[in-house]
Amino acid sequence: MTALIGVVLAREGGAYRVLVDGVERQAILRGKAKRQRDRAVAGDRVRFDPATMTEDVLGIEAVEPRTSLLERRVPGGRGTRPVAANVDQVVVVIAAAEPTPLPQLLDRLLVVAEANDIPALVVINKVDLAPATGVIAHLAASGYHILLTAANRGEGLEALRDALSGKESVFTGPSGAGKSSLMNALEPGLGLLIGAVSAKLRRGTHTTVSAIMVPLAIGGFVVDTPGFSEVGMWAIDRAHLDECFPEFRPAVGQCKFDDCTHRTEPGCAVRALVEGGTVPPTRYDTYLTLFAELAELPEAWQ
Repeated sequence: MTALIGVVLAREGGAYRVLVDGVERQAILRGKAKRQRDRAVAGDRVRFDPATMTEDVLGIEAVEPRTSLLERRVPGGRGTRPVAANVDQVVVVIAAAEPTPLPQLLDRLLVVAEANDIPALVVINKVDLAPATGVIAHLAASGYHILLTAANRGEGLEALRDALSGKESVFTGPSGAGKSSLMNALEPGLGLLIGAVSAKLRRGTHTTVSAIMVPLAIGGFVVDTPGFSEVGMWAIDRAHLDECFPEFRPAVGQCKFDDCTHRTEPGCAVRALVEGGTVPPTRYDTYLTLFAELAELPEAWQ
């Protein structure tokens, strides 16, 4: 009997909800997979023991190689814990109004995506309430793909559907931006389903940040990852924070000093881009804020 490959949707204690050939099944780790340090997480592709194919609970014999991995620091430090694997893109949803968009929050989420080498898509929702010119100008030099939507009117949904189809997408953004409204507009009840599953699996937990995947009828998955703004932030070396801003990259390594932090040093090529109008001052302000925050964080070994 040939081994099957499935996708982990969520972890439930010592068991897993997995999708195999379009059917949701329950599985547990067996053999070598049970002894591995990095156990399966949502998004992992797993191989099953053929001997368990006729059983109610499948046996996971191996985790397939990952293309990407989101991790978080364990409570109290000293080590990391995987959160979600094989994520194709991070979809950052903000509102053009109600609530007012906060550039630094948007930037923080984009930096997390960059630090984890995961492409990001920016969705500006509620464009029927206000123009998105401010956010577009803020990101003008960054090169991020931006979609404009109005979930209540169905505007921009076809482009968003195309962007999600066949991919594993983490949805994140501030409360009130309309993430659930967009999900429900794409697939009725999807936002409610994700909320219900999240509440069920996380009832009684307070410190665990785990991901949950929900299949899309259009193909692909939406990944719910609570605490996304903290996932990965701690792991960014502030000396490489500049590389998490795409518009900074042409100047990185061109400064007068090799260890330039782009704050006060003379001959800084990054600041020259800001002063010359190539990089918006608001993006540079975010860099300074995050640099200061990272300087206050304990080292990964602490």
